[in-house]
Amino acid sequence: MTTAPCWAQVRGPLAPYAEGFRVELERLGYTPLTAAGHLRLVAHLSRWMLERHLEPSALTQTTVDAYFAERRALGYVNSVSGRSLRPLLDYLWHLGVAPPVTPAGPTTPAEVLLVQYRDYLSVERGLAGTTVELNVRMVRPFVAGLVRADGGLDLGALSAGKVSAFVLEQSRRRPGSAGRMVTALRSLLGFLYIGGLIDTPLSMAALSVASWTHSGLPKGLPDEQVKALLASCDRDSATGCRDFAILTLLARLGLRAGEVASLTLSDVDWRRGEITVRGKGNRCDRLPLPADVGQAVVDYLRSGRPAAAQDRTVFVRAQAPYRTLTSNAVTTVVVNAGRRAGLGLIGAHRLRHSAATAMLGAGGSLTEIGQILRHQRLLTTAIYAKVDQCALRQLVRPWPGEAA
Repeated sequence: MTTAPCWAQVRGPLAPYAEGFRVELERLGYTPLTAAGHLRLVAHLSRWMLERHLEPSALTQTTVDAYFAERRALGYVNSVSGRSLRPLLDYLWHLGVAPPVTPAGPTTPAEVLLVQYRDYLSVERGLAGTTVELNVRMVRPFVAGLVRADGGLDLGALSAGKVSAFVLEQSRRRPGSAGRMVTALRSLLGFLYIGGLIDTPLSMAALSVASWTHSGLPKGLPDEQVKALLASCDRDSATGCRDFAILTLLARLGLRAGEVASLTLSDVDWRRGEITVRGKGNRCDRLPLPADVGQAVVDYLRSGRPAAAQDRTVFVRAQAPYRTLTSNAVTTVVVNAGRRAGLGLIGAHRLRHSAATAMLGAGGSLTEIGQILRHQRLLTTAIYAKVDQCALRQLVRPWPGEAA
């Protein structure tokens, strides 16, 4: 039995916009019960604004923060953050009756510095957004270590010894990401010197962390486990149909999570049987679209992709508002499938390795694999030579046995 929604009656300054907002929620794909919950929040906010003689034009970030602070103080446990009002504020902004609500800017010297560094990477260096955010996340602990007791930054006391000590500490705590951290730290130190924030160039004080190229083996999944991942998707549901298509793209073409997330409807050329992949370094490559991969995408577009999807990307969220999936969401799809299949923690990049080893097992050359994976250097693909047991067997010298 389906529960009928209880629509709240909105009084006060937001009353003229209540019905239009309800229609907008329906257009965006919200269920009636969820939309009714949003209208109840609007009714409560409108009463709060009426008591303070506020108009919709006063819905700034400061006003929103004050409202939710009082809502939490009254004992409410649901819809107690600014995110709950995002649909309403977006709707009122597009109508031109409320200002755009933006998060508060940085309030501490450390946050100001990180914002400046982020802008430097984006504007001056022209790096991709994902690379920018990764660099900022990597150097955040280093910047936090420069904060004085009064909240200011002690950049004047920054020395080569402090940089080396930080690298050593992080190498012990996070050995797997230490090399990438050093790259980000050198970038930050270069920014500080170029910007005149420090007097001495310290980027070379961040010594390289010892590593051995291609020392490990690619951790691909056997065919049986890949099949188990695909079989774990309930293809009769919209979400399962979407997840199956995502997993098929990852496992068959070796796409990265971000490449799957950014795939748009216009990137698929059905007549030629090709897709355009937007990869690292702003590269655009065309790849053949195998029949089984194309069929999985078609099934999702016909039966799973919501008609109310707001973006032109192929894959969107499973719940309203139906916006573009992030690369983290694509990785989450793989993680959830691995748990359902009883395989433990599986990341999206494991399927990239699986696609490469499967092509190698089917007789593909390293050059062909490098072209599919879109490696810029053949050396990057060379690591898969370690798992080609048939080719390696020809290089092994016979064991001398008793003659030794």
